[in-house]
Amino acid sequence: MTISPLAATARVIDPAQFGRVAVVMGGSSAERAVSLDSGRNVLAALQARGIDAHGIDGIPALLDALRAGHFARVFNILHGQHGGGEDGVLQGALESLHVPYTGSGVLGSALSMDKTRSKRVWQSLGLPTPAFMALPRGADVHEAARQLGFPLIVKPACEGSSVGVTRVFAEKDLDAAVALAANYPGDLLMETLIEGDELTVAILGREVLPSIHIVPSAAFYDYDAKYVADDTRYICPGLEGAAADELKTLSMAAFDALACSGWGRVDVMRDRAGRNWLLEVNTAPGMTSHSLVPKAAAAVGIDYQALCWRVLETSMREAT
Repeated sequence: MTISPLAATARVIDPAQFGRVAVVMGGSSAERAVSLDSGRNVLAALQARGIDAHGIDGIPALLDALRAGHFARVFNILHGQHGGGEDGVLQGALESLHVPYTGSGVLGSALSMDKTRSKRVWQSLGLPTPAFMALPRGADVHEAARQLGFPLIVKPACEGSSVGVTRVFAEKDLDAAVALAANYPGDLLMETLIEGDELTVAILGREVLPSIHIVPSAAFYDYDAKYVADDTRYICPGLEGAAADELKTLSMAAFDALACSGWGRVDVMRDRAGRNWLLEVNTAPGMTSHSLVPKAAAAVGIDYQALCWRVLETSMREAT
């Protein structure tokens, strides 16, 4: 096993340097259950490393505790929007309170949560992303599908964890896909379905970790494959040699283009011709037993507790 420099170079040595840490989890988004699972794991890992960490469920309780002076910094493991803490709203509140926190700031969080805007930024910079159409509520989805062509993906524009996502191969299945996606707040997004290999790339600090090739037993990597099934295969590294270098460069460019920082995960499709297509950036990736960032970190010698420590170090902006 190759030991990454990340495994050996930690900026913080004494857990007391972090002060009292709030691990905020749960919240009120569609990804609440995943966030609670992630949060419990992170909390246990930080406590095992001697950090004075405490769990907090949701943004209102967190802000009350911060205004009362109970915490020095925040490990944000909320997922999603509308109370999910991944869309820039929480980040703005924490900035106003001058409380350091993990992960991306206001702009990076907001841009990454909105897949339509993410794709527009990438397009403007010439970064590859599947063809797409933004669908405001009430839009003519059948006309949009005819313009884009089948097969395609229909999903909420501002959700994660594959909630509300459907692969559509024929027009007869379009209405059901739209109805599912419409169960979630905000606009919808329709994009060309890239058939090939699904890859994900974790970023920790300024280092790109090895890619993971995800091989679900089902048709695609849906919510069940991510968080329930035990037969999804994860191949790490997903690519090697020049192909791996190309993917690393693209992933960091996509991360930087959205003003992301600290840590995150870039999801990519690689088509049958070997071309990479950017799907989205996750600024507070899952940290469950099935999650991908811990798997990539483990491949370079960073165990789960060390990974949580390193992510918490991204809150030390005041020291940079």
